[in-house]
Amino acid sequence: MKKIIIPLLLSIISFLLCIPLFTSLTSNLHPIVLLVLFVCIFVVTITMFLAFTGQRLIISKSFFYGFFLTYSISLFILLFWRPNDQIYESINLMPFETIIFYLSGTVHWIIAFYNLAANIGLFVPFGILLRFKTSNRMTLCLLPFLLISLIEVGQYITKRGSMDIDDLILNVVGFYIGYLFFPLFRRVYSIGKG
Repeated sequence: MKKIIIPLLLSIISFLLCIPLFTSLTSNLHPIVLLVLFVCIFVVTITMFLAFTGQRLIISKSFFYGFFLTYSISLFILLFWRPNDQIYESINLMPFETIIFYLSGTVHWIIAFYNLAANIGLFVPFGILLRFKTSNRMTLCLLPFLLISLIEVGQYITKRGSMDIDDLILNVVGFYIGYLFFPLFRRVYSIGKG
């Protein structure tokens, strides 16, 4: 318990300092984005704290999978339930068109940063989970493309998001970054029984 008190306090302070930036995001996204952002800040903070202090945190298997189930449900809500009944019908099959648009300075920097960073960062945990479950190279290469493609098509069919090849690219990069962070994850976290 003592291992998480300092990272939790640092996460709360960081989150509260960033609230003015985060609240503008909820006008276009489900308010659950704030919970997802806090969890991401906390996980990054505790991981860095454990790594720098040379400590390990033992978490039960049921907590580990429960965390991913809760995170997945939250992400599903974030991806498919938009406020104000927003409807999207656009398709972009031109690679890097949306990424270049966000980097061009046409939109406010916080919106550009959030869209690019979130499309990568929100899928990093799934890269860690998938790497935890398998080391099969074919699965590690293909499964992210299949899962993200299903999400993109699902968003288009339900008109709850645009179908964008750049989202696919960025989300898959998030999975792959999760693979790169897996050794750090194994160094600071132990998955116990139960």
